[in-house]
Amino acid sequence: MARALINVPAKAKPGEVIAIKTLMSHIMETGFRHSSTGDAIPRDIITSFVCSYDGAEVFRADLYPAISANPYLTFFTTATKSGPMTFEWRGDNGFVAKETAEIVVE
Repeated sequence: MARALINVPAKAKPGEVIAIKTLMSHIMETGFRHSSTGDAIPRDIITSFVCSYDGAEVFRADLYPAISANPYLTFFTTATKSGPMTFEWRGDNGFVAKETAEIVVE
């Protein structure tokens, strides 16, 4: 099962630019490799990532087979008000992982 690690500042000042870091534990099998018996290993990758801050989308990424295992994404946003940050990864074979982190702006 996939596991997410998220680093969001616990507190920020209004208007402060904050760094958000995420790492999703996932094998990211490209579909181009073959097993020791010669059978093709089916593709199994994360295809998209979306982060929303208090309901508004602030970052989106489409991922492709060239992305390494355990994709690590870092991006920046501006702290505007206290609220939840939601993270959603979607992928092949019905893969969906969702996490939430709270940020306090004062």
